[in-house]
Amino acid sequence: QVQLVESGGGSVQAGGSLRLSCTASGIMLTFVQSAWFRQAPGKEREWVATIYTGIQVPSYADSVKGRFTISRDHAKNTLFLQMTGLELEDTAVYFCAAVPSGLEYKYWGQGTQVTVSS
Repeated sequence: QVQLVESGGGSVQAGGSLRLSCTASGIMLTFVQSAWFRQAPGKEREWVATIYTGIQVPSYADSVKGRFTISRDHAKNTLFLQMTGLELEDTAVYFCAAVPSGLEYKYWGQGTQVTVSS
């Protein structure tokens, strides 16, 4: 059974930083495409970043490019999202996902709340 468990969310002032973690069981993240998404209150879920297998560089939504970094640790079997220069608009529940299935992802975490205040 595959499980993805996010952690690291919290409250931070604008301009601050947070690092989100997504620890997997039942699947090795190193060998699958994984991603972060977010959903703000009253808004649609939004793609944030993707990390691929092989040599392809990660991709980012324009809204986070240059501020967020997606990475993974093979030994810890964990996906990360380093967030810097946080803005009020980054407030959302953040979800990790793994294994693309068509236009969707097969496995999802439960989400972790990030709140940015002024």
